[in-house]
Amino acid sequence: MKVAVLSGKGGSGKTLASVNLAAAAGKATYVDCDVEEPNGHLFFKPVVQDVQNVTVKIPQIQHSLCDGCRKCVEFCKFNALAYIGEKVMVFDEVCHACGGCTLVCPQNAIIEIERNIGQIQDGVAGDVRVLTGILNPGEAAGVPVIRKLLKIYDDSPVTFIDCPPGSACSVMESIQDADYCLLVAEPTIFGLHNVKMVHQLVTLFGKPHGMILNKCLEGENPSEIYANNEQIPVLGKIPFDPRLGDINARGKIAVYEDHEMNQLFTDILSRVQEVVMDEAAFNPQR
Repeated sequence: MKVAVLSGKGGSGKTLASVNLAAAAGKATYVDCDVEEPNGHLFFKPVVQDVQNVTVKIPQIQHSLCDGCRKCVEFCKFNALAYIGEKVMVFDEVCHACGGCTLVCPQNAIIEIERNIGQIQDGVAGDVRVLTGILNPGEAAGVPVIRKLLKIYDDSPVTFIDCPPGSACSVMESIQDADYCLLVAEPTIFGLHNVKMVHQLVTLFGKPHGMILNKCLEGENPSEIYANNEQIPVLGKIPFDPRLGDINARGKIAVYEDHEMNQLFTDILSRVQEVVMDEAAFNPQR
C-alpha cells in the first residue's frame, strides 16, 4: 500500500502527518520526495546504510561537427542552449536533460554526458525504512531524483510518500504510483485555496483520496466545509496543540513522545488502511 501525502503549500503539515503515520504503522517505509528541502530525516534520524548518486544526461557540443544551423537552440524551451560567437554554448544549470537537442541535430554534433544532480540516502530508524531524496542546490528540476527514489524496491506493508508542496511536475511524479492520496489542509481561506489545487490534481490523475485537517480550532473550518461539499472523506483532525509545536521544535516524533498523539495518529492510520482496502476491493485493477 502506497499512500502519498500532499498539501498545496509548505507548512501545512504533510511531513508531520506522513512521519507520524509511518511511525504509527510500525514496519513501514517513509519516502521523502520533497527533494529541494527534505526534512523527514531530521525527525527519524535514520542510520544511513546506502547512498546512491543521481545523474542526468546533458548535451555536449562537438564543435568540429556543428555547422551552426541553430536547430538545437530553437528547440530548447528552457534556454539552456545559445549561439554565441559562432558557437553553441550549453548552460548546464538550466538544462532539463530532455535529450531533444541530440535528436534534432542534423549533423549529430551533440553527445550526452553524465552530470550528478543529487543523491538518495537509504536508512533505517527502528522498524521504519527512511528513503530521502536530496537535490543539489541550484538544480533546475528534482524529477529525476524523485523518479529514481520511487523505483527503489520496497517490501514494507505500507509506504508513506511525503510529496513536495504544491501541484507542479515534481508532485505529479510523486503520486503516479500511489494507491491513495491524503490531502493535508489548514483551517483558513488560504489553506482552502491551496488544498483545492491538490484536490484538482489528484482528481485529474483519478486517484482515490481523503483529507486530514490540521491545526484545527473551534469554529468554522473552510477546508472541512469544502471536503463535505466535495464528498471528500475526512480521515482525521489534528488539533492546534502547543504540545505538537514543542515536540516538532525538538525534532521528535509525536507518536513516540505523547500517548494522546499516538492514539490520534493510530486512529487516522486505521481509517486510511480501511479506506484503501475498500478502494482496492471496489477497484481491483488498482
